[in-house]
Amino acid sequence: MASSYVICGATGNVGSKIARSLLAAGAPVRAVGRERVRLGPLAAAGAEPWPGDLGDAKFLSKAFSGADAVFAMIPPKYDAPDISEYQNGIGEALVIALENARVPRVVTLSSIGAHLFEGTGPVRGLHDLEKKLERLGRAEVVHLRAAYFMENHLWSLPVLRERGVNGSPIRPDAPIPMVATKDIADEAARTLSARTLSGHSVRYLLGPRDLSMAEATRILGHAIGKPDLRYVQFTEEEARKAMSGMGMSDSAIDALLEMQRGFNAGRIRPTQERNASNTTPTTLEEFAQTVFAHSYRAAA
Repeated sequence: MASSYVICGATGNVGSKIARSLLAAGAPVRAVGRERVRLGPLAAAGAEPWPGDLGDAKFLSKAFSGADAVFAMIPPKYDAPDISEYQNGIGEALVIALENARVPRVVTLSSIGAHLFEGTGPVRGLHDLEKKLERLGRAEVVHLRAAYFMENHLWSLPVLRERGVNGSPIRPDAPIPMVATKDIADEAARTLSARTLSGHSVRYLLGPRDLSMAEATRILGHAIGKPDLRYVQFTEEEARKAMSGMGMSDSAIDALLEMQRGFNAGRIRPTQERNASNTTPTTLEEFAQTVFAHSYRAAA
């Protein structure tokens, strides 16, 4: 009998790719997400849709029942009045449900910087999730500490179109490992499918190389026919105004700005050197051509 998998955040950048990879391999998949309509494409591909609240431990306990492995994550919610309270609520519900359902294998979406307990903004919630999952003594747990998502650059499309520049409060010269969500999903699917893991462990996913925002901007600009695209380090006041205009709560804005300060100060970094096992294949050049340029044209 094929192993069964539950994918949390199944409509997101990472979760949707994991679900499709497992479905393509013929595995039974329960796709958990907030809205039934957004789960429709995965249901059409063969997944069992489970719409519901990830903060509801009773719902999750039912969703996880009988699963051989679960992909656990805390989806972003940028309008949450208290981002820490939101993250900790999801984390606690996940752990209670995993305990109740006696899930034997768990893979989480974590982040570089999750070893730190302060100064990391929303990454602090992933630190707390990792700590909560220590309660699962009998389960095998792997935390995938992913680098800065290449998909985060898509947030720059509005300012790129309106002002003709790329920018954020992150320093233009700060070296940051950047990874494609495709590569995170590939590793998550492989790990979920493994018959046995090894207790509780951490795996870093760091992309092919570190890049500064200035270097990344040149690559992105080249892909959209703007080889002279500039990167501008915005003030926190400018960034706060822009994020507020996008509907983000003050709590989420404060957390994101703290995370960006963490990148600037070099605090949010992996705890291991780059090596063959944590270096993933998709380059920013490839991402820029296949994803960023497509999204740029679609927004025209």
